[in-house]
Amino acid sequence: MDLSIAKSWKPIVAKEFEATYFQDLDSFVKAEYRQFTCYPKSSAIFAAFDYCSFNDLKVVVIGQDPYHGVGQANGLCFSVNENIAVPPSLQNIFKEIEADLGKTSPENGNLERWARQGVLLLNATLTVRAHEAGSHQKKGWETFTDTVISQISKNKENVVFLLWGGFAKKKAKLIDDKKHTILTSGHPSPLSANRGYWFGNKHFSKTNDFLKSKKLQPIDW
Repeated sequence: MDLSIAKSWKPIVAKEFEATYFQDLDSFVKAEYRQFTCYPKSSAIFAAFDYCSFNDLKVVVIGQDPYHGVGQANGLCFSVNENIAVPPSLQNIFKEIEADLGKTSPENGNLERWARQGVLLLNATLTVRAHEAGSHQKKGWETFTDTVISQISKNKENVVFLLWGGFAKKKAKLIDDKKHTILTSGHPSPLSANRGYWFGNKHFSKTNDFLKSKKLQPIDW
């Protein structure tokens, strides 16, 4: 796998690349990409870090797996490439933004514009085999991304962590809530959202209110 990661993140993750678990993960991912169709494309595996520098980081959104459909995953959680239909979870995210902030939904689901403003869109697992959800889980990615979350908590202040759904909420134990703000709700997937666990969480206005209270530029969602 291409282990070139954005310069600002190298002090945070360089030791991980040298760890035995990551060497095993690297071998696994390379073999998977050789034998099967996998997503995202190899050059986009670390896209979340490429678009959001460590220095500019203000918000962390934690997802679980990349999308496993053709052409969907672009290395940012919940985000899809511009020519791809907006998935249901992302549709519900946009609906909540519209209800919360009065912003109409964008024409596409590419969230690079969020990432460039300091939103780290981090999946716990950074790769997946096509059409096989969860196929690259428990191979080492979670160890890597848990370390990233812990290092952000340790080395930054006043970051907003958005934990949506049961899986993401478990990451709260990695975060110092005395230094950072943690907002939790149900997952934006239709199953959760339609049961009343997502809509109305106002996470987008709450995030911006917090950032403004710390004299930080709010996010243009």
